Amino acid sequence: MNQQKIRNLHRDLGYFYIGLIISFALSGILMNHRDNWHAEKYTIETKAIKLKISEKAIITDNYVDSLSKHLEIDDKIRRFKIDKEKLSISFEKNDVSINLKTGKGEIVTYIKTPIISSMMKLHKSTSNWWIYYGDIFGLSLITIAFTGMIMIRVGKNTFSKRGWKLALIGIIVPLLILLIV
Repeated sequence: MNQQKIRNLHRDLGYFYIGLIISFALSGILMNHRDNWHAEKYTIETKAIKLKISEKAIITDNYVDSLSKHLEIDDKIRRFKIDKEKLSISFEKNDVSINLKTGKGEIVTYIKTPIISSMMKLHKSTSNWWIYYGDIFGLSLITIAFTGMIMIRVGKNTFSKRGWKLALIGIIVPLLILLIV
């Protein structure tokens, strides 16, 4: 493949995927910080609640379902968990947290943030179509990387003279982070 064809392939793949690259990058940054700030959800109401919960209560799917009816939450339950003395129930449009000892808690109602929630779906989607498209995207990124390595063949900034050192550092840094963290 001649030099001009390599440059054209590199450029055209870059242009074709620029929107997806930006979307993945932004949603990836947001997902990295979702424990501190969940940009996908926009809170529209927080309501304090107080319940009487028996110490003998066994928290099961049926119990959580009846509790949601008692709280008048008409929403699909996604999951629930108990962490020490706290019951957390995640619905599609609500989150409930209740202290099992005191019965005090809150219901947070939210809506999905337009555009941001759609971008974050890119990381979560499991449809076959999206998986295949993601595979093609991954292969295209590899192609962009390889064409970028061989695009510049003359001078002090070629891959063989300088680029391989930066590429090696780019591989070592994430490996070190994985080993340390």
